[in-house]
Amino acid sequence: MTTWAHIVLGAEDAQLDFLLLRGLQGLGSGLVAAGALLRFASRTQTGAVTQAVGAGLGTWKSPEFQPSLSEEGRGERLVELHTSFRELFTFFCMNATMHGAIRLVCSSRNRLKTVCWGLLLLGTLGTLYWQFGLLLEQYWQYPVIMTVSVHSEQKLFPSVTLCDMNPHRPSLARSQLLALDAFAQENIYALYKFNFSVSGDAPFAEAPGPEPAFQLDRAIRLQRLRGPGGQNKVGFRLCNSTGGDCFYRAYPSGVMAVRAWYRFHYVSILAVLPPDREDSHRSHFVFSCRYNGQDCQARHFQTFHHPTYGSCYTFNGDGAAQRPGITHGECQSGLGVGRGLLSAWPHAPPPPPGISLVLRAEQQDHLPLLSTEAGIKVMVHKRNHTPFLEHRGFSVRPGTETTIGIREDEVHRLGSPYGRCTDGAEGLDVPLLYNASYTMQACLVSCFQQLMVETCSCGYYVYPLPTGAEYCSSARHPAWGHCFYRLYRDLETHRLPCATRCPRPCRESSYKLSAGTARWPSSTSADWILAVLGQPGGGNPSWEHPSSSRGPVWAPPPATLTLQCPQGGAPACRSRALPPTSVLHPRSNVAKVNIFYQELNYRTVDETPVYSVPQLLSAMGSLWSLWFGSSVLSVLELLELLLDAIALTVLLGCHRLRRAQGPSQGSNASHIKPEATQLPSDCRHDVKCPGAQLVMLQALTRVSAEEQGQEWVPQDS
Repeated sequence: MTTWAHIVLGAEDAQLDFLLLRGLQGLGSGLVAAGALLRFASRTQTGAVTQAVGAGLGTWKSPEFQPSLSEEGRGERLVELHTSFRELFTFFCMNATMHGAIRLVCSSRNRLKTVCWGLLLLGTLGTLYWQFGLLLEQYWQYPVIMTVSVHSEQKLFPSVTLCDMNPHRPSLARSQLLALDAFAQENIYALYKFNFSVSGDAPFAEAPGPEPAFQLDRAIRLQRLRGPGGQNKVGFRLCNSTGGDCFYRAYPSGVMAVRAWYRFHYVSILAVLPPDREDSHRSHFVFSCRYNGQDCQARHFQTFHHPTYGSCYTFNGDGAAQRPGITHGECQSGLGVGRGLLSAWPHAPPPPPGISLVLRAEQQDHLPLLSTEAGIKVMVHKRNHTPFLEHRGFSVRPGTETTIGIREDEVHRLGSPYGRCTDGAEGLDVPLLYNASYTMQACLVSCFQQLMVETCSCGYYVYPLPTGAEYCSSARHPAWGHCFYRLYRDLETHRLPCATRCPRPCRESSYKLSAGTARWPSSTSADWILAVLGQPGGGNPSWEHPSSSRGPVWAPPPATLTLQCPQGGAPACRSRALPPTSVLHPRSNVAKVNIFYQELNYRTVDETPVYSVPQLLSAMGSLWSLWFGSSVLSVLELLELLLDAIALTVLLGCHRLRRAQGPSQGSNASHIKPEATQLPSDCRHDVKCPGAQLVMLQALTRVSAEEQGQEWVPQDS
């Protein structure tokens, strides 16, 4: 009895040995023999079992030590799986580092506690993964926050574009514009009974030339319209080429309607002019220019003509701003309108760090129906960017000195997947029509012009043309207005794809401006300043052509003014004396503009992800620790439980499948010759069978010999 107990207690599986020991004490020698047989079968390989079954009783010999067989038999398997889900779950709850899991096992005798702790764990797990879902949903929206930082580095002085807001009549289109003025006078008189001849505001300043070769589309006239709710509007009617599709372009203000109507005919006239026509800049818009204390050079300026804002100059200075601010002494040093005045100060303070200009604000009203403002249009923008004055320009009042301080902000966008931005025009669906750096406004204009050419077979005159296209005019495209305003209305209501095809630039600079104005020149100094400006060399920059004729800043108006109107127009104009109110003060013809960096510090606004990958993991870890008080290894324990459950499910499924296929395999096995290792079928479950007793006896003999360190040699029966 002691020998069999010693054999059983030395088994690898403690639970199995414990059961065998209890069987030894209660059930007798028959069960002990069966347990020893199981013990032997778990420690030996298939070949050893075959040899033991097929051999007889052995004799004892003194063996040499064989550690490989003993250690391999007693070692732990590489992969061991649980036999049931209950065992798997019990093992997990007993060994997991998650808080509350062990309560499901410790409280097994109290079902109420077990149910309560189970519900608590399930509720906590559900809440955790609900918060995980909210967190991941917010992460996949890729939100960003704006981070503002301040830098103190030298920056290039931005470009400054200035326009005189005085559109003039091209020499090749004077007769056509004269006919347009007469047509405008007819429309205004028909609507408002306003006679330009009586008011003295006649738009004609040129003598009529020969009959214009270009004929106006007189079907497009100004009309009074009644809007919804009885609101009165003014507009004009536009139809397609067949006349079957018409709509009204209406405006709530009569001034807006007159200007839009006049602009429509005006660009239609300019579209028939040759593209290489001469743009006149003879107005000598710039009297004086000083940049960082030095005279401006011709290379600093680029000139162009805008159809609405007249002659324009874009200033591009050299170098970066060296120091911020502008003092009272510096302002006085910048007041000099010519180089001679600056040299008159023997101890002049250093010049202001920026640009100072004295400009000519002409009010000759070449096209008063197109431009109703008097002053100067100014826009500060980044270098090599196209200035869009109608969107971001501001006006400077004549007769004043305007001081403009600049603060620069840089915006850095992240791009995909946090947003859509581009580093340039490469890779976009819209070819940029401007020979400049990419801006969203330039892309939108290029997109609209491309759609205009594709839809209307011509381009809008104000914007550049794609290759091979031509500008729209009533002579070549009679229904272009209908097509243009239909397309423009879709652009205003965001129904065109241009907004999606033109992303924002990933790096963009914007300028915050602060302006202050003062009366300039003052009433006591106006006489001598205007006299100096009107003299040769008093204000003429060195880069302007001295041979070109320029009139004085101010001259007394004539006593009478004769206006000539073409035949067939409004009531005849007649010579009349100008009223005293029409005499303009000479100060209204000049303006002074100072532009400088208010401070050299500039701000950068950077997009930062709300949740990066490390921040997401940190937030998820915080939630996990809050609800379960565990770490990453606890997550791996759950993963291990999941993998074990999947593996156990697969194994149990395969076992049931084999059991279901057992009867069919049993019928095939009856034709197989039994091996020496197999027992007779009638002895498999009967320990009293002689063959079974022989096998059990041999197994017990071998186990006893191995325990005593001896070698067992089987004998033939």
